[in-house]
Amino acid sequence: MSKTILIIARDEWRYWQRSRLSLAVLIIALSLVAASVWVTKVSNTDNAHQRAHMQSQAEHSFKDQPDRHPHRMVHYGHYVFRSLPPLGALDPGIDALTGNAIFLEGHRQNSATLADKKQSSGLTWISSLTPAFVMQIIAPLLLIILGFSMVTREREAGTLDFLKVQGVSLLALLAGKGLALVTAAVLISTPLIIGVMISVINGAGLLSATAFIASYWLYLIIWSAIVLLISTLVRTNASSFSGLIAIWILTCLIIPRVASNTAGVIVHAPGKLETDLAILRQLREIGDGHNMSSRANSAMRDSLLAKYNVKSVDALPVNFKGIVAQQSEADLTKVLNKFARQQMHQQTGQAEIFRYFGWLSPMIAIQNASMKLAATDLENYHEFLQQAETARYDFVQSLNRLHAENMTLEQDSNKYRNDVAKKAATVSADNWQILSDFSFSPLSEKQRITNSLFAISQLLLMLGALLATLSFAGKRL
Repeated sequence: MSKTILIIARDEWRYWQRSRLSLAVLIIALSLVAASVWVTKVSNTDNAHQRAHMQSQAEHSFKDQPDRHPHRMVHYGHYVFRSLPPLGALDPGIDALTGNAIFLEGHRQNSATLADKKQSSGLTWISSLTPAFVMQIIAPLLLIILGFSMVTREREAGTLDFLKVQGVSLLALLAGKGLALVTAAVLISTPLIIGVMISVINGAGLLSATAFIASYWLYLIIWSAIVLLISTLVRTNASSFSGLIAIWILTCLIIPRVASNTAGVIVHAPGKLETDLAILRQLREIGDGHNMSSRANSAMRDSLLAKYNVKSVDALPVNFKGIVAQQSEADLTKVLNKFARQQMHQQTGQAEIFRYFGWLSPMIAIQNASMKLAATDLENYHEFLQQAETARYDFVQSLNRLHAENMTLEQDSNKYRNDVAKKAATVSADNWQILSDFSFSPLSEKQRITNSLFAISQLLLMLGALLATLSFAGKRL
């Protein structure tokens, strides 16, 4: 039985070698994957160097500032950049859409900027010839061209009945032709494997890299099964090809768009203006950190006077304005973080609805598995926002502590009186070394693999259903 399967697979490869179209398809597939791996790798390496350079430049620019009032440095701000993880060279995921830099400053949380695609319509992602795009969209189309006539060719030529007379099991025939198509799919993925090996050398986890390759193999095997099944069920080459193209258009183009629109309708996300107005309403309730006489700040003043057993803020061992700045930033950050968590929850809800459409489209399933394993998905973007916010809060509060501890209230209050007073209301530039080196750390390898299990299970169950259907069709052929 196994020998018969190998003979059939070898005969199919001979047919492809004789067919100029089939040979051209294999060459085009290999060239596209290899080119996409190379171009994306070079592009991402250049982007990584640029981001590292800009991160270093932003840190040096902050540290090189002259003696200043600490609160001026709070508003001077600082930039942090998100670097792509190693496997991001193969699947950049949502990196081009979300932005990769955030300006950190006091009193506000800014959005990520410097996105490659400022605006996106439904199909702008097609313009990115990344390895992930080629494997998810182009490779199935090439497998269709390669294998649409695998069984219908035998039927139209009359050789199917001849094989039956020779005692060849129809299941063995399907297994042999399926083996040939799967080996072609694995051959197409060779440049991707080389890219993954390079990513491992550059620091990618071996387990996530292995799962990354395995998930793409699983996806290509699913498409091989789809091609073989349709070629088995229909009677002519034309019907097989048109049917497979219709399936490709439906699963790779239409269903993902329907899934995206459905997620946006089911989980409503308020617009930026609506969110900003809601934030302003809550910020008014907590008071203004620049107004020393507000109700909240008066209560804080009374508490500090009692704590240090003094009668006026001038007698406090710390600068009252700096203390107010610290407390105000802490209260404001709680409000901003609450709205940020709400927005992340809404985005995650939309993403979850989109992922459930992976039961209808293997392309959605592999897209989710690929981005999660490469650490370029929505969860890792949220992780970047949270790490950036932690860096923002730490550096702003460090400056506020300098404000409270390194100058007196009298110096602070008289800073606009004259040049001498203005100079006195500054701290040494040596204090600007408070910045810690920022480097984005994606979710752990274990967490990424756990997050990808749902999408991988979709692919496995889909493959199981296809193989069961193919076995049934082979028995009924």
